[in-house]
Order: sequence, then structure tokens, then C-alpha cells
Amino acid sequence: MTAPTLDLLCIGNAIVDILAPVSHETLAALGSPAGSMTLIDAAQAADIEARIVPEEVMGGGSAANTAVVAARLGARVGYLGKVAADEAGLGYAADLSAQGLAYPSVPVENADRPTARCIILVTPDGQRTMHTYLGICTEFGPEDVDRDAVSSAAVTYMEGYLFDKERAQEAFVLAARTAHAAGRRVALTLSDTFCVARHRAAFRALVAGHIDILFANEAEICALYETESFDVAAEAAGRDAALVVLTRSEKGAVVISEGKSRAVPTDSVAVVDTTGAGDAFAAGFLAALANAHTLEACAALGNRAAAAIITHMGARPSETFTLRV
Repeated sequence: MTAPTLDLLCIGNAIVDILAPVSHETLAALGSPAGSMTLIDAAQAADIEARIVPEEVMGGGSAANTAVVAARLGARVGYLGKVAADEAGLGYAADLSAQGLAYPSVPVENADRPTARCIILVTPDGQRTMHTYLGICTEFGPEDVDRDAVSSAAVTYMEGYLFDKERAQEAFVLAARTAHAAGRRVALTLSDTFCVARHRAAFRALVAGHIDILFANEAEICALYETESFDVAAEAAGRDAALVVLTRSEKGAVVISEGKSRAVPTDSVAVVDTTGAGDAFAAGFLAALANAHTLEACAALGNRAAAAIITHMGARPSETFTLRV
């Protein structure tokens, strides 16, 4: 087996993020549950954009956020995600390259759909509610899996948000098989309870058959195993994946491996915006894992990376981000 040239390859929905602060009243008027991710169409996106004043516009998507944070931590990182060759898509590709990421995906010329965007509404308590118009990123399929990139990465990390379409599910399996054939590992983040509920059986099959490292928060893992008990869900996950990493907000994280469960606490910080907290945690964990740190040390860096992200608006590291592996 040849040595990997990438520590991490992330695969996900390539989405331009539009962040805007809103009142609880404005959020209630839209009818979306606080903290949820709702899929919307082009008309709904236009309606929401007419009600807000964007504070920040940047390249985003869950796996891309993880990729950028991991790169800032010092990891060698690549990303696969589908964009159109429109202004947003070309800007997205240029942004990832500027962040030091390898981006072998080619923007699609004359695409039928535009590049995706996610409108992230942040209430005064720091909670984020996402409204996502997926555009062309939902067309990601097996042909978009760069097998050379997958084979070159120590870990291929896939986001659950991309799992909505059957062809994307086929792409996940292809990526996993390609990685395993090259002697690499495969990680999955569940991303969202609603996404889990839509595709529970497919997720369960993917985790049991193809995933080495599973990331989830407390609500997501309980949704996957249809239980209200975190302990029951965690135990079930530990039977399905070799390494399970569960985040519990202010309680820190739980790491399950070889039948053993380890709780790793986190420090309290002043929350400004929780956008990207889980993405940053995964970045910290995987960047540390690439450097052969203990699992507890991996989770500790994940906690610190998440804490650094939630103290400012947006899912990207600020200019004062100084963490390193």
C-alpha cells in the first residue's frame, strides 16, 4: 500500500452560504423549526432572501467546512462537490483553492441548475436554522467520484446531507469501495435528524457495510437507531462501526471503539453562532487522527476546534484561529 498524499478527502454538497441574523419573530413567521435544515425551492429561496440582510456570503456546505478547518489545522485536504460554471460556482472553486484545498471537481458548463446556496438564519441565542436550495449539487453521482483522489486519501469523509438522492447514495458506496480497495478508511457524518429519518434504512446499511468512522450528535444517533436513549443508540452504533464519535454540545464528546466508551469533556465558551460546530469538531478529530494521536486527544482537539468556531459568526475559522495539530 502506497503512502497517502492526502490526510483527508471530504465529499459533500457544494453550497454557497448566506448568513443573516434574524429575530425569533422573523424565524417563526417562516414556519421552520429552530435549529432545523429545510430543503427549499428557488421561489422559496427568493422569498427568504427578500426578508433578510446578509451579514456574510462564503463557500460552504458541511463537508467543505470540515475540509477548510482541517486544512487550517495543518492537514493535507481535498474536496469533491458539484457546482455549476456560474459566478457562484467558479467563486466557490476559487475559494477552496485559496484555502489550500485540492479541488479536482470540475464546474459544469451550461448546467441546467445553478450552484446551490444555503440561507443560514441566526437568532440572538446563536441557534442556526438553515434553508437550503440544492441546485446542481444534488446531481452528484458515481461519475463525480474521483477515484484517484479517494485512493490517495487516508480517510474519505462523506456528509449525510448529500445522501438524499439515489445516485448520491451509489456514489457513497463507490467511494467507500474505492477507499477500502486502496487500504484506506471511510468516515460518515449523519448531518441531520430529518435526513436520517428520510433514509434510515439506507443509512443503517451504509454504516454497517461500508463505514469505519461514524460521526453524529446525540439527536442524530438516537434517530438512526429509533430510540430516545443515548446509551442504547451509542451501544448499537458501536456494534456497526469500528469507531463511533458522538458530540453532545456542552457535554463534550463520546468516543466508542473496541467495545469501550470514553467521555471527553469540553470547556464552556460564549456562543455566538453554532453554524459549523459539528463540522469543525470532525475536522479537529480527523486532523489529529492523521497525526496518530490517541482517540481522547483527537476528541479534545475536535472540542477545541468546535469551540473556536461557535464564538463568531459563520462556519469558517476567523483570522484569529490559531489551533494546530
